Amino acid sequence: MDPFRGLGLPRIPGFSELITLLQTQTEALAQLPRTLSDLNGTVRQLTEATTSARDTIASAQRIAERLESLVEELEEPVRALKPGLERVGKVLDDPAVDTVPETLRRIHDDLMPLISGLRQAQTRVGSVTGLLRRRPADEDDGY
Repeated sequence: MDPFRGLGLPRIPGFSELITLLQTQTEALAQLPRTLSDLNGTVRQLTEATTSARDTIASAQRIAERLESLVEELEEPVRALKPGLERVGKVLDDPAVDTVPETLRRIHDDLMPLISGLRQAQTRVGSVTGLLRRRPADEDDGY
């Protein structure tokens, strides 16, 4: 649209385009302070994020160093356990190990009645022995 159309001035070729371009440039320049303010805020946030990331990386580095020292400290003892663990694994893989619980149950079921009987017999023998020990002493007192 030609801004001078209503003024009775003849249309100058390219002039309206120049006016449109100048108007667009003026609008862009008017927005520049807000754009710079937004850019400044974004740069500030980026700086904060970078600082936070640097602190996090430093903390992760300290943790990694501690873990490395712990691994070095534990590596030798754990490696020393390997042969014993392999032997235990072979023993536990033996099919005989699977029968241990049943064998222990049978031993318990078979031996507990015998042990109970032996305890009862021991108690009886102890009481009979106690009676026999007292009688001769009682008989000596009576004669």
